[in-house]
Amino acid sequence: MNIQAANGRMAVWVTLFLGILFQIMPLPEVVESWRPDWLLMVIIYWAVALPHRYNILTAWVLGVALDILLGANLGIRALALSLVVYVVVLHFQRIRHFPRWQQTLLVMCLVLLYHLVIFWLEFVISGAKFEPDFLLPAVSSLVIWPWLFLILRRVRRLYKVR
Repeated sequence: MNIQAANGRMAVWVTLFLGILFQIMPLPEVVESWRPDWLLMVIIYWAVALPHRYNILTAWVLGVALDILLGANLGIRALALSLVVYVVVLHFQRIRHFPRWQQTLLVMCLVLLYHLVIFWLEFVISGAKFEPDFLLPAVSSLVIWPWLFLILRRVRRLYKVR
């Protein structure tokens, strides 16, 4: 493996680490319910860009890590992330060719799917009650995605990630 490939892989893992960091970073209560799903959006980007390298297994491992860091029921976010990334990897060629606005709407729908799977699993396990605030991250992810896409694409081109 040459140094350029190693730098590219390191850049991807740094972005995934930053996604986890932004996901668990404390926020004021006023904006906590609007927190975008940083890790999910970063995984979606890399699953569309390089589905043969960053796929369901990567999502599952990062989901377990996120469950551990959040102190949540182990495996809930891992299953939800894996399910979303499965859908993304299944249709990555179509998603690549969508216009940016369509990708943005798709990411919002994937974030909604992620949160609905988490709610359903928490409902089955512990009887969680549904609150409309539960779906607010989809709206904030809708706003953040175009900017995050441009940043990650620039990282990908700068480090020649393949």
